[in-house]
Amino acid sequence: MPPDADPATALWFATEVQPHRPALRAWLLARFPTLPDVDDLVQESFARLMQAHAAGPIRSARALLFTTARNLALDAVRRQRVVAFEPITEETDPAVLMDTTDIVASVSKQQELELLTKAIQSLPERVRQIFTLRTAYGLTQKQIAEKLAVSESTVEKQMAAGIRQCAAFFAQGGAR
Repeated sequence: MPPDADPATALWFATEVQPHRPALRAWLLARFPTLPDVDDLVQESFARLMQAHAAGPIRSARALLFTTARNLALDAVRRQRVVAFEPITEETDPAVLMDTTDIVASVSKQQELELLTKAIQSLPERVRQIFTLRTAYGLTQKQIAEKLAVSESTVEKQMAAGIRQCAAFFAQGGAR
């Protein structure tokens, strides 16, 4: 907490952010075991959350804190993966040519995909249909309107509703 922070900000930080430190630290350690310094990442997440709070109100400090920490951790993991490129020759060990996927990234991606699938499945049928046609199939609002025989305005409103409902799903930690 910066020493020049106003009392309201200090109270907000102490009640809405600070209590999540142990859970965030444990979550990062479990999800990203190769991170060199989890405590630095937690501090950077707090700093970014404070910047966001200074810019305007935050509806869910926990959700933003964990999302920020995840993004910072993914950046750190990507930086760890930087490797030197060497030419492939006849003497190159065949094991070098095999694709080895980062397990942490794969598991993380799988969990995110499962959560996104649950969010989309929680949408009402028409909203889910429009949301899927737009995001998964890349159809335009006009194409969706023609395909479903509805107005473009309806497609726009249903898409906005889908985004809001998915955001609410994630804000609640994926529980509905």
